[in-house]
Amino acid sequence: MKRRDLLAALAATPLMTLGGRLYAAPQAGAKLLVVFLRGAYDATNLLVPISSDFYYESRPNLAIARPGTGPASALALDANWGLHPALLKSMLPMYQSGQLAFVPFAGTDDLSRSHFETQDTVEIGQGLDAHRDYQSGFLNRLVHVLSGPQAARPVAFTEQVPLTLRGIEQVPNIAFNTLGKGGLNARQSDVIAAMYKQTPLGRQVEEGFAVKVDAQRAAAEALDAASGRAISTKGFALEARRIARLMKDRFDVGFVDIGGWDTHVGQGGATGYLADRFTELGDGLAGFGEEMGDAWPRTVVVVISEFGRTFRENGNRGTDHGHGTVYWVLGGSIQGGRILGEQQKLDASTLFQNRDYPVLNEYRRVFAGLFTQMYGLSARQVDQVFAGVAPAKLGIV
Repeated sequence: MKRRDLLAALAATPLMTLGGRLYAAPQAGAKLLVVFLRGAYDATNLLVPISSDFYYESRPNLAIARPGTGPASALALDANWGLHPALLKSMLPMYQSGQLAFVPFAGTDDLSRSHFETQDTVEIGQGLDAHRDYQSGFLNRLVHVLSGPQAARPVAFTEQVPLTLRGIEQVPNIAFNTLGKGGLNARQSDVIAAMYKQTPLGRQVEEGFAVKVDAQRAAAEALDAASGRAISTKGFALEARRIARLMKDRFDVGFVDIGGWDTHVGQGGATGYLADRFTELGDGLAGFGEEMGDAWPRTVVVVISEFGRTFRENGNRGTDHGHGTVYWVLGGSIQGGRILGEQQKLDASTLFQNRDYPVLNEYRRVFAGLFTQMYGLSARQVDQVFAGVAPAKLGIV
């Protein structure tokens, strides 16, 4: 069965159509994957403000044409918003089946416009005006408050444990792009595991090697499939399926980051550099959903970035560092097919500092609201994850 056919079939099953009710109460076995687009992707050409004449005046070379004006035009979502045409086959079916939503005007209050500083701000999830602990990320704190009957097994699909998963809880990490590049063979792994067996680190060491074996097996299976079934997607698309195979049975809270979103020069419009990145990302997310199988109705994927980009294109046919961005939320049980959160008309008078999207949906409030629904967190638990933050009631799940 082709991927598009499978997506349509999944969307039509009773489990999917009843999915919204599955999260009416917190459900055991919930899966969460956070995808971080490092480099601040241009959200304005992802979720296109098709009703804004100012958008088309501000982007004479980069703007995506209004829906219905040709094969490279935006895909209509509602009267105000369209989707980049690169996502026609991957994300539009999910949106139409209610498994994808967008939250525009999202982000942090951090105004440094620095990739590194703002990424840190997002990952630690702490207020700008409070003492900041860079060894305590918000996903690690989430895992910590879920200890006990709701215990969640975390993992980072990165070369190092990212800031957001650092903290009290021990978190394994695995980077698929480094698998097979040197490292330890089976005999060496057994020797090291034996050395630590009777120590407090014994369990973590043993589990780490077990994860590595599973990941290598998943990678080998994918490579075999690529030769035999001609998988057409690449990059993140291939990695996303490997991630799904591990998360489906072994892990509950995952994190992965994807680079290459900094587009100061030659960004492209309906086609070009950014369009290619959207194609790969969309294929990857769709493949992740397929691979999760019967766990998809219990899964939520949130795609974020440190900030957005300038509303107007620059002199190099690119965009510069901005402020507010657009978050994606996917899952088999989300209340999707909608544009969520506080919004406003886009013209020159409503831009933040006359250059980019304002932040109307502060990211900690968005995540706090999502976690409250997914896991049934108490007010005290929410405060442990995001101190002093009131959850936003967006009705995502």
